[in-house]
Amino acid sequence: MRQQQTRSASLNAARRAADLAELEARPEVDVLVVGGGVTGAGVALDAASRGLSTVLVEREDLAFGTSRWSSKLVHGGLRYLAKGQVGIAYESARERDVLMRVTAPHLVRPMPMVVPVFRDSGLARSLFVRAGMGLGDLLRVLSGTPSSVLRAPRLLNARQTTRLLPGVRTEGLLGGILSFDGQLVDDARLVVGIARTAAREGARIITRCSAESVSADGVVLRDELTDRIIPVRARGVVNATGVHADALDPGIRLSPSRGTHLVLDGASLGHPTAALTVPLEGSVSRFVFALPQPDGRVFAGLTDEPVDGPAVRVPEVPEEDVDFLLTQFNRALRAKLTRADVIGSFAGLRPLLQGDDTSANLSREHSVSVAPNGTVTVVGGKLTTYRAMAEETVDALVAAHRLPASACRTRAIPLVGAASHEELDALDAPRHLVARYGTEALDVVAEAGGDPAALTPVARGITPAELRFGVRHEGALNVGDLLERRSRLALVDTDRERAEGAAKAALALAE
Repeated sequence: MRQQQTRSASLNAARRAADLAELEARPEVDVLVVGGGVTGAGVALDAASRGLSTVLVEREDLAFGTSRWSSKLVHGGLRYLAKGQVGIAYESARERDVLMRVTAPHLVRPMPMVVPVFRDSGLARSLFVRAGMGLGDLLRVLSGTPSSVLRAPRLLNARQTTRLLPGVRTEGLLGGILSFDGQLVDDARLVVGIARTAAREGARIITRCSAESVSADGVVLRDELTDRIIPVRARGVVNATGVHADALDPGIRLSPSRGTHLVLDGASLGHPTAALTVPLEGSVSRFVFALPQPDGRVFAGLTDEPVDGPAVRVPEVPEEDVDFLLTQFNRALRAKLTRADVIGSFAGLRPLLQGDDTSANLSREHSVSVAPNGTVTVVGGKLTTYRAMAEETVDALVAAHRLPASACRTRAIPLVGAASHEELDALDAPRHLVARYGTEALDVVAEAGGDPAALTPVARGITPAELRFGVRHEGALNVGDLLERRSRLALVDTDRERAEGAAKAALALAE
C-alpha cells in the first residue's frame, strides 16, 4: 500500500499523457478499474482513498454510457417499496442522504414531485400512492435526512396543484400528492466530480484507453488516440463496464433495459415548478415523470423496455417509445403534447441482472462477483447507490487479493466543489455557476481572465469560461466531450450549433 497522497483534481490532456507515460514506465498497480461511468469512478475513488495505487481506464469519455442518460434523480426508492423491496429502498434513502448532505450538496437539490389526483383516478390507487409516500418519508427519517433538507409529503388542493403544474388538466382534478426527492443538476457532472476527486486522492484517470484483454497474468491496454499497446500488471482488476460487462466476464448474464426520455420546452407544460408524476395505466409501482430542469427544459420519461442483441454504445430512441410517453403524459395534461413539442430525446441502457421476469420487474439490486481469473465484476444497481456499490466492490477486491488497504472513507469525502449551502450562498460568484460548480465557480470565473464575453452564455446559460474549464480541469478532449457531457447542449441540435464554435475555441486555447 502506498503512502496517502493528495494531488491536483484537474484532468486534462497533459495529465493524461503524463499518467500514461508513468504507467508505461512502472506498469505495476494495486487496482485497475475498467469503465468510467458512475460505478467505475466510485470504485476508483474508494480504492485510491484507501491508499491503493489505482488506475481507471475508459475507452471513450467519462460518463459516456448509461450514467449520463438517467432521469437526474437521486431518489429514495419509492418504486422499490411498492414491490416490497425494503432493503434496496432503505439503501437508496441512506445514500441519497450522503449525497445531499456530505459528498455533493452542490450538485443535488430538493425536487418537489406531484401526483395529480383526478375524479377518475380511483380512490384505492390514490390511497396506495399516498401510503407509499408516507413509507418513503419514514425511510427518510430512518436514514437521518432532516425535514430541512427534504420536507415530508402532503396533500394539495386543486388550486395548489395547478400552481405547481400549470399544464395539468383541470377537468375532474381533485388535488395532488406532493412529495420531495433529490435532483441532480447533471448526472454526467456527478461522474466527472467523482473521477476528479479520485484523481485528487492519487488515482490516475485515463480516458480514450481500452482494455484489450484481461487475464490472471495482467491486462493489455490500448491508447485509443495513438494505438499504443500498454501491458499492465495489476494486483486486482475491477470490471465496471455496465451493460458491456459480459465482454470481460463471460460468466455474467445481463438483460439490458432501455430507458427513454424526451426533451421538451418548459413552455409546453406551462413552465412547471414541480415534477409531474403520472402512474402508468394498470400499475401502482411504475410512473412517468416530467422533470423541470434548471435551464427551463423538461426531461419527460421514462420507458422500461427489454433490449435484445448486443448492447450498443449510444442507443437510439425508437418511435414507439416517443408515442408511449406522449400518450402517458397526455392523460394528465390540459393541452395535449404532440411530436412537434419534442425538441430532443435520449435513451440509456440499464445493466439489469438476467431473470425470468419482464425488464420492468427485474431487480435493481447490484451484484459483485469474482471471476475465475480474479477479476471482480460489479453490475446492476443504480446511480443513487454508486458509493455503496463501490465500497462493496473494493471490499471484495481487497479480500480476494489480500490487498493491504485501509477501511472505506468515501462516506465522509466531499467531492470537488462541495460545501455547505451556507458556504455556497456566501460565494462571490454568479449563482448559475455556483449551482453547477459549487466552490469551483470562482475557478470558472478565473478562466474568463477578466473578459466579460467569456462569461456571456453561448447557449442555454453555458459560457465560454465553462468550456475552457472543461478542457483545462475536467478532462474534456474534444467537442463532443464538452457539448455532450461537460454540458448537455448537444441534446438539442440548435443549442449545439450555437455552442460549437466556442467549444472549438476552448480546445484551441489548451493546445
